Amino acid sequence: MSLFKARDWWSTVLGEKEEFDQGSLCVADVDNSGSGQDKIIVGSYMGYLRIFNPHPVKPGDEVQPEDLLLEVQLREPILQVEVGKFVSGTEGLHLAVLHCRKLCVYAVSGTLGNVEHGNQYQIKLMYEHNLQRTACNMTYGPFGGVKGRDLICIQSMDGMLMLFEQESYAFGRFLPGFLLPGPLTYSSRTDSFITVSSCRQVESYKYQVLAFATDAGERQETEQQKHSSGKRLAVDWVLNIGEQALDICVVSFDQAVSSVFVLGERNFFCLKDNGQIRFMKKLDYSPSCFIPYCSVKEGTINTLVGNHNKILNVYQDVTLKWAAQLPHIPVSVKVANLQDLQGVIVTLSDDGHLQCSYLGTDPSVFQAPRVESREMNYEEYDAEMKKLQKIIKEATITQDILPRSEKQRDLIVTAEVSPDLDAESQAIDSEVKAEAVPSVTVKITIQSRVTARKPNLAVCVQAPLAVTCDQFVFDDLEPDSSETVDLSVFLKGNCLPSELEGNCFVSYDIATELNPEGIPKVTQCNFRLPLRLICFPAQPSKAANHKLTIDTNKPPVSFLTIFPDFADVTEEDQANVLGFWFLSGSKTTLLASKTSQRYRIQSDQLEDLWLITKELTLRLEEHFKKQNCKDFACSFSGSIPLQEYFELIDRHFELRLNAEKFQELLSARAVQFRAIERRLLTRFKDKTPAPLQHLDTLLEGTFREVIALADAAQENQANVFQAFTKLRSATHLVIMLISLWQKLSTDQVAILEATFLPLAEDTQELGWEETVDAAISYLLKTCLSKSSKEQALTLSTELSMPKDTSRLKKNITLFCDRLAKGGRLSLSTGSATEQAAVIPGGCTTIPESDLEERVVILGSTQMLPNHGQIVKQKLKPGLSEDVAEEAEKP
Repeated sequence: MSLFKARDWWSTVLGEKEEFDQGSLCVADVDNSGSGQDKIIVGSYMGYLRIFNPHPVKPGDEVQPEDLLLEVQLREPILQVEVGKFVSGTEGLHLAVLHCRKLCVYAVSGTLGNVEHGNQYQIKLMYEHNLQRTACNMTYGPFGGVKGRDLICIQSMDGMLMLFEQESYAFGRFLPGFLLPGPLTYSSRTDSFITVSSCRQVESYKYQVLAFATDAGERQETEQQKHSSGKRLAVDWVLNIGEQALDICVVSFDQAVSSVFVLGERNFFCLKDNGQIRFMKKLDYSPSCFIPYCSVKEGTINTLVGNHNKILNVYQDVTLKWAAQLPHIPVSVKVANLQDLQGVIVTLSDDGHLQCSYLGTDPSVFQAPRVESREMNYEEYDAEMKKLQKIIKEATITQDILPRSEKQRDLIVTAEVSPDLDAESQAIDSEVKAEAVPSVTVKITIQSRVTARKPNLAVCVQAPLAVTCDQFVFDDLEPDSSETVDLSVFLKGNCLPSELEGNCFVSYDIATELNPEGIPKVTQCNFRLPLRLICFPAQPSKAANHKLTIDTNKPPVSFLTIFPDFADVTEEDQANVLGFWFLSGSKTTLLASKTSQRYRIQSDQLEDLWLITKELTLRLEEHFKKQNCKDFACSFSGSIPLQEYFELIDRHFELRLNAEKFQELLSARAVQFRAIERRLLTRFKDKTPAPLQHLDTLLEGTFREVIALADAAQENQANVFQAFTKLRSATHLVIMLISLWQKLSTDQVAILEATFLPLAEDTQELGWEETVDAAISYLLKTCLSKSSKEQALTLSTELSMPKDTSRLKKNITLFCDRLAKGGRLSLSTGSATEQAAVIPGGCTTIPESDLEERVVILGSTQMLPNHGQIVKQKLKPGLSEDVAEEAEKP
């Protein structure tokens, strides 16, 4: 970081959303005023030409209208501006403007004003040349040693040098071995053109050699050109610098040797006229522009080098003399004489920040004011001290790592999901085999209260759901402005998602007085997708492999009320039974009891029960909330389907094992393939031919095996993803059933979710099985431990893929058993010793019994019902067998 900043003498911002580059800036006495004061000429890619004559009253003053002498919009983008003696018959300075297909030379003149509006300036076109080839850059000088005038050389995008003797075209020559254009300059001392080719070589061409070389009428040399009288273009000298050059500058001062300066991507070089290196400087930053200028020390040259860190470095030969901070990244830098002030640094950024600055520091002119004698109001000071102490105390009490959310946020993002599906589906590349894949529109609005820089919006939905566009980049948002985008969400994969929720994240920067570069901030919001996105109404099914019964404390609600988007009002049967047909091909049935306060969900797949169960509980809560019913609650008294859950775990783990096997087989076949290739290459390189001994057949067979294994591994990876998605859905279902069964609090449910759903994405290096096993083991040895002896056991800190899932299934079964016997989830260190205060009934420790060992051996259908009945008998001793049997009926 720089110790000093470049002192702002005069600055302005050019236009709106205009772009500038290295050739866009030039300083010279373009209006031939004869005062020796330079004017600043700026041309933009939008075609605007501006001429400034800054004269602030004091450094840092705002731009005055009279500072802008001329502003005119030309028809084409301006690539480069230069000032020289370009008109014959006069030695006055004229302005050359290079467009893509045109070179224009203007005369700039001013008319003395008689009123307060000041002088008037205008440009007059002296002549123009229409170019046959697209131009890249240009240089000028007294080519061939002419006196009193400057000629112009234009380099085209295809490597042709076009030379103009003022109003007439002279000749054109192609550079040999050309690929891409590079920087170009002219050395009057050696009468040669210097450029950097695509071979990363500095090349010099004599003007006389260019003049007598073969005419470049065509790019390809014909036989007639080969036998013509002209000579082939030959290079004068070449120097390989090993990197691409950003700019070239030739300097010749009285107290220093004439030199050629080349700015590379990581070095800048100083060369002699014959191409030998005088010195070079390795840069530890990425440069953006440079300009050599005269030094006060004999035999040395000063150089200004700007970089992408907004630093302007001043070198005397290779010694760093000064470093100054700039407010922008310069793409062009010049040294000018403005208002009798010599050595003003003029910088231009790519977005139009033009600044005139000088180096050094400003003297302090601050004088301490006189202290006024006044009486001290101790009561006022005492109240202020108490107020400050209160603020300090509140700040030290909070333990939050992140700052508190403000009442009025700087930027608010909201997401509104359309109540209806899209009339025309926006699904793209969906793998779903259904006839029609629906989509729903989500409208996201960003409202900014302050100036938000570079806001980026990211929209995330859980696979296999997808969005039509997940990334949006906006321009800077002004205060009290907003942006709105529409996108569509659809089911892309041929399986069901585990959640019908999405997230929106907006990252942006806010500038402050202490940090003008901007403080990064993030704002987010969630949105809920409709169930109709993944399923549609269907006929209910009577038979199913998996059934769940959810109990409530309120009378059953008609499905016509809570599922109006699925139930048909004309069908009275749908008041108590509904069918859902998922796009993946499975079916789920929802039934409401007519006599009891129960709902049954049934399906052939365990994982398909989750989304319908969650949707049912959410809609029931919303229904009773609208009726101002605050005591509505759901419960579950059935058996936790652990056996079916374990089957999904085994399926997922088996596919992970297959992925490891495929990886090992692929590695072995790849080693074999490379070994056969090496032997074949040895045979082919041998000067004495030898029989291949069926190595080519073996190579082809190995290649086919590699391709087949790669296809199988890819298919297995897709199966792993589907199995993990199904496992996540089943895990969500198990978490909900446990929370309803044990009536867990919100904090305990959060611990349960963090334990069973630690990973958003499953990988071979870190999989679901080992992560969940470690989390459950931690809970079993802390808050769910039976004694202090169990708490003293150390846990393994290394996570690796297990050999099988027996330990995981045993820990899950033991976890549910200890919850059934009164254990409670807590992350506090003293949770095991505080169970008596937390658990109703004063359960200090979980009693030892051989029931846990039996639970592991028995199936899940006999396991948790027994525990559930044990808990119910403890809490409700008067529960009769008839009521218990009724609880098992839908």
